[in-house]
Amino acid sequence: MSGGGGGGGSGSSSSAAPGRFADYFVICGLDTETGLEPDELSGENFEQTPLRRTFKSKVLARYPENVEWNPFDQDAVGMLCMPKGLSFKTQADAREPQFHSFIITREDGSRTFGFSLTFYEEVTSKQICSAMQTLYHMHNAEYDILHTPPTNDKDNCSTIEDCNGTSVSKLQRFNSYDISRDTLYVSKCICLITPMSFMKACRKVLEQLHRAVTSPQPPPLPLESFIYNILYEVPLPPAGRSLKFSGVYGPIVCQRPSTSELPLFDFPIKEVIELLGVENMVQLFTCALLEFQILLYSQHYQRLMTVAETITALMFPFQWQHVYVPILPASLLHFLDAPVPYLMGLHSNGLDDRSKLELPQEANLCFVDIDNHYVELPEDLPQFPNKLEFIQEVSEVLMAFGIPPEGNLHCSESASKMKSLRACDIVSDKRNGNIAGSPINSYELLKENETIARLQALVKRTGVSLEKLEVREETSSKKDLKMQCDEEEFKVYQLNIHIREVFANRFTQMFADYEVFVIQPSQDKESWFTNREQMQNFDKASFLSDQPEPYLPFLSRFLETQMFASFIDNKIMCHDDDEKDPILRVFDSRVDKIRLLNVRTPTLRTSMYQKCTTIDEAEKAIELRLAKIDHTAVHPHLLDMKIGQGKYEPGFFPKLQSDVLSTGPTSNKWTKRNAPAQWRRKDRQKQHTEHLRLDNDQREKYIQEARNLGSTIRQPKLSNLSPSVIAQTNWKFVEGLLKECRNKTKRMLVEKMGREAVELGHGEVNITGVEENTLIASLCDLLERIWSHGLQVKQGKSALWSHLLHYQENRQRKPTSGSFSTSGILLDSERRKSDTSPAMSPLRVSLIQDMRHIQNISEIKTDVGKARAWVRLSMEKKLLSRHLKHLLSDHELTKKLYKRYAFLRCDDEKEQFLYHLLSFNAVDYFCFTNVFTTILIPYHILIVPSKKLGGSMFTANPWICISGELGETGVLQIPRNTLEMTFECQNLGKLTTVQIGHDNSGLYAKWLVEYVMVRNEVTGHTYKFPCGRWLGKGMDDGSLERILVGELLTSHTEVDERQCRTPPLQQSPSMIRRFVTISPNNKPKLNTGQIQESIGEAVNGIVKHFHKPEKERGSLTLLLCGEGGLVSALEQVFQHGFKSPRLFKNVFIWDFLEKAQGYYEALEQNELVPEENWQTRARSFCRFVTAINNTPRNIGKDGKFQMLVCLGARDHLLHHWIALLADCSITAQMYEDTALIKDHTLVNSLIRVLQTLQEFNITLEASLVKGIDI
Repeated sequence: MSGGGGGGGSGSSSSAAPGRFADYFVICGLDTETGLEPDELSGENFEQTPLRRTFKSKVLARYPENVEWNPFDQDAVGMLCMPKGLSFKTQADAREPQFHSFIITREDGSRTFGFSLTFYEEVTSKQICSAMQTLYHMHNAEYDILHTPPTNDKDNCSTIEDCNGTSVSKLQRFNSYDISRDTLYVSKCICLITPMSFMKACRKVLEQLHRAVTSPQPPPLPLESFIYNILYEVPLPPAGRSLKFSGVYGPIVCQRPSTSELPLFDFPIKEVIELLGVENMVQLFTCALLEFQILLYSQHYQRLMTVAETITALMFPFQWQHVYVPILPASLLHFLDAPVPYLMGLHSNGLDDRSKLELPQEANLCFVDIDNHYVELPEDLPQFPNKLEFIQEVSEVLMAFGIPPEGNLHCSESASKMKSLRACDIVSDKRNGNIAGSPINSYELLKENETIARLQALVKRTGVSLEKLEVREETSSKKDLKMQCDEEEFKVYQLNIHIREVFANRFTQMFADYEVFVIQPSQDKESWFTNREQMQNFDKASFLSDQPEPYLPFLSRFLETQMFASFIDNKIMCHDDDEKDPILRVFDSRVDKIRLLNVRTPTLRTSMYQKCTTIDEAEKAIELRLAKIDHTAVHPHLLDMKIGQGKYEPGFFPKLQSDVLSTGPTSNKWTKRNAPAQWRRKDRQKQHTEHLRLDNDQREKYIQEARNLGSTIRQPKLSNLSPSVIAQTNWKFVEGLLKECRNKTKRMLVEKMGREAVELGHGEVNITGVEENTLIASLCDLLERIWSHGLQVKQGKSALWSHLLHYQENRQRKPTSGSFSTSGILLDSERRKSDTSPAMSPLRVSLIQDMRHIQNISEIKTDVGKARAWVRLSMEKKLLSRHLKHLLSDHELTKKLYKRYAFLRCDDEKEQFLYHLLSFNAVDYFCFTNVFTTILIPYHILIVPSKKLGGSMFTANPWICISGELGETGVLQIPRNTLEMTFECQNLGKLTTVQIGHDNSGLYAKWLVEYVMVRNEVTGHTYKFPCGRWLGKGMDDGSLERILVGELLTSHTEVDERQCRTPPLQQSPSMIRRFVTISPNNKPKLNTGQIQESIGEAVNGIVKHFHKPEKERGSLTLLLCGEGGLVSALEQVFQHGFKSPRLFKNVFIWDFLEKAQGYYEALEQNELVPEENWQTRARSFCRFVTAINNTPRNIGKDGKFQMLVCLGARDHLLHHWIALLADCSITAQMYEDTALIKDHTLVNSLIRVLQTLQEFNITLEASLVKGIDI
């Protein structure tokens, strides 16, 4: 594909890809010319005995030389055919042939498939044999110097437990090679490279070719004829057709799904389930969907490939977008520290256990030990939606086929039995790990009681009846149709399609109405591409708000993945069906079917589990194709070969005659006979786009360009690695990480800033708690990936936390002035600002201190968890960028921990990265406070009494009670004459109110409090609660306790960024308003227009509050009782035109309300009640006023007014009461004629505004209504 036409249909068959079954036939092995070259890249070679070392393999031949639609990649094919290089054995070793498949991913994301069969051939070259003998002499000489002579108890060799130590070396003496006594064998491999993955067919082709070489009789035709046939005469089956062609010994059948079925997939899912079990498989599947790093580990290459391909195939309609290397050649191990999501397979030698594996990064790694039935999951992995019902549905399918759903532990057990039987083989196998596990038949296993018992228990649990299972067996064996493939193979096809349909159905159900939420670009395609990264392409918030609550943790993370973004991009790209990506077309048609079935409203979601209903139809299609073969290829025939053709030597793969194999048929007659014309035209294009999932037009180029967010590398360059190649790869990673960081910070800011973002044209944004958590979690993952890139030595699971610990240790060793200088800045600027009024001593800003806070939280057990908590805390304190800058300013430490190419040692990128993180300081996060809700937090309180009016003489005992969104402290007694104190209590969340009061004891029980400050000592959030009123009998309104509403002060971290800070504006009105009734002269005169406006704003604030999703609403108390809240707006209404009494006698609104209450009660006694409606209003009003007056609390008159407004708002009575009071004769006496309350039109509009509060369910904070039970 990188070489031009990715399947353009036109042109001669040489330039476009003709629909041929295979592109190349390749032979790899020992090149006798160059002799033995040790493969130093695959590591730890020289302690091994020479037989166990790996040597370089070469591509010995390939036919044809090159095809233009798929240029031959010699390095990649050589590495993947024999990922561990050549291996040697003697006649004493087991030499079973091993089959495995592999994938080569090109730059543009398209793929080619390889299938290789590795077998052993006798070494005929005398030089090679004597070279091996020489190596042995050298090895033994070295060995004897290094070790004391081994003792003679030879029985020891059979124990395998302490294989790693001396016993291995002892055994290795017995595996020695003696040229006079032993025959030397070397591995060789034959391989097919094909455009599509027909694994079963290719395996048969290769096995039959191998059989032809090893059988005593020569094959019916020379091998060249068969190879020529598969390369040039067998076509690819077109979509929806089946094809039969001839192997050396028998027919081979393959079939390809039509464009309306699930795409081609030819690996046995049954094997994955037997190896892992359903539960593990679903967990691994979840990790892959959320784009964690996934490392598969096994000693069988084919198992690595089967698991990787199965997991990615089950994702339909989504596609893995990142590094995908199911078999990682030994020479590319450094690729494991790639700081990007990847899915890689690592070959184990069957002896070392997991603990020996040095993995650079485990914070978000999913490690799968395939051979031992074991999956290690990353921390806080969300559950796949309806996981239990899903696992049950898959289990029922499996049991119908007689496969135990919990997997086949016996696979690994029986393998270990074999190990102990042939210990010497195993050691001999240390380098190659090609133990041939005997294929284990699940039916025989079922006869073992243990499994039967387990199955029956499961059956009871899942409620599948066993009869159903047996029926299933019969129906599949008594087919009316004669199958063209054997029973076993058909079973594999059936099981595969059953399970794939069940998986695909999860996504069609989950995303049945996804189209509604796709945001189509308003501009033309061109400009959409250029601004791709800034655009939202899916309305995530609305989609999530429709989903059942339990799905959210998974879905909110899934919507952030690359695979989901690419899927939606694809959708936006292709409006009309013609150019639709085939996968998308299949998915959309299924979604439409579901929509027809659920005629209910399209966006109404239920969490009812809907089982898969498409299985039978899918199975039928396969059955029909296999029963009636659509096309049979040309039979192999004699070729025009040189004399002495097809010289046959049993046991050796012949040297093929290249002249006949290097070119295809000259005239095109074969191709014409191969494929009917109507197949060839459209289909050639279709097959390429369908399988390679690429259209060769601009659209693909665009999507590639638009989307290479850090995923520029799909696969490491499989070439012999020079340092420069490694450096270049790492450079790409560094660029990718920086880009990802830029996009993440941008996305998080856009989400957070909501309104401004909307004005900038980013579409409606409102972020939900789940979503914010998701974004922060993904930021933590990114930081972990950055910190683990280029680590020298890995320590602990979290690279970031281990760096922090090193830093902490260094600082404790040399407590230089460094740590203080940082906080020095703060102290100065604080002092300058606070000369005038008392203030709290500022909190020191220190990275170590924040680490200690985290280390003190006993609930966090793991390193990864600690690192995440530390990031959250730093985000909330707006210190993330600054802390990381300090951490990285210790250059010595960074040098010690990181290799030269690591991201953290690229200065420019590091600066830019810190700069991106700095932008988080523009918004407020509560990502620490809201997550760690149960931890103990120290709070610091400062009470500031008025200087002017002798607070020093105060004699009573004060108390305080602090409430927050998560709880309240209860009453705390304040020791007399202390104005500052610190106490610890469980996290209160964001603080909302402070109740402050005293017990009225002593001679001078009057206290004028200016304000109260409360600071959370961990997060540094400081709240100010303005008061400005007296507490004392006979002073002000006679109140002994007040409820103060607080607001969060802007943090001081910006002090060093901008030196001058104007004090915030909001707090000033409180002073004026609170002194209103003390000295009537300084009353701010508001006109009716301004009062109406403030009522409108107060009500509007409450309405908006209820329109936000529940988790995001701020404090309702602030909207009711804070600055510009409903209480203060109504206070203005009642103060407007209030007749000012004689001097020095204060009259409060509450006095007016009490009079009104008396008036109504008198009316009622005289039974002069106008009408029913009026009566109920008057009664409710009186009831509330009485209740508030009777409260045991010592709240003053303004406090009572506040309480009445809050209760009236809660019970939706405010507008009734206003109407009531406007008509009351008391109002006529106490208000001037110009008063707002006497103006009917104004009162009516006021009533209309207050009525809008009726639809909301207002719940009041406990502190507002303490002591009242209405």
